[in-house]
Amino acid sequence: MFSLFIYSYYTIFFYVWKFLLSCFLFLYKINRMRKQKHIDLDKPIVMVGLMGAGKTSVGRALARNLGIPFVDSDKEIEKAAGCSVVDIFSMYGEQEFRRVEEKVIERLIDTPPLIKVISTGEGAFITPAVRQIVLEKSLTIWLKADLELLVKRTNFRHTRPQLLNTDSRQILAQLIKERYDTYALADVMVETRDENIHKTLNKVLSAIERHNNTKGESK
Repeated sequence: MFSLFIYSYYTIFFYVWKFLLSCFLFLYKINRMRKQKHIDLDKPIVMVGLMGAGKTSVGRALARNLGIPFVDSDKEIEKAAGCSVVDIFSMYGEQEFRRVEEKVIERLIDTPPLIKVISTGEGAFITPAVRQIVLEKSLTIWLKADLELLVKRTNFRHTRPQLLNTDSRQILAQLIKERYDTYALADVMVETRDENIHKTLNKVLSAIERHNNTKGESK
C-alpha cells in the first residue's frame, strides 16, 4: 500500500513538473518572439569593418534574430580555393586573393535566397569594385571598434595574414588611419564596444530601423 502511494506521488509530481516545464518553454518562446524586431528587408545585409570588430559573431546573431541565412565570405573563399585565407595570401599574393574575393562576394549577393547576412573580410569594402557592388546591391553595416578592442580581440588569432609575425597594435592603428574614412561610406555605422553581443545586436537592429525609416521618409 505504501509503495503504491509513493508511486502515485511521484507520478503526479512528474506530470506536474512536465506541465510546468511546458508552460515555461511556451512563455520563453513568446518572450523571444516579442524581443525579435520585425524589419522589412529588400536586399542582403553586408557586414564590413576591421578584423576583431565582430562582423562574424554579430552578423550570425543578426541573421538568427531576423530568421535569414548567414554566410561568411572568407569561409566561402576558402571553400572555392581549397585552402585557408592565410595560404592564399602566402602562395598567390593579395592581388589574387582580392580577385577571388570579388567574384565570391558578387556570387553570394546574387545567389538565392537574396535576403541574407554576409560577413566580409576587412579588406573587401576597401576594394573599389567590391565596394561598388555591395553599396548598389545590399545594405552595408560598418561595425566600428576602437584600437584597444581590436587589439584585445585579435591578439591570439592566427587567421589574418596582415597580423602574422608583426606588431598587431601598430598594424591595426595604421589600418584604422587608412580605412575608417572608406568604411564611413557604408549605409549604417554602429559603434561596437567590449560588451555583451546582445547589446551590440540591439544597436544594429535599431540602426537598421532608423535607416529604413529615413529611407521611407525620403521617398
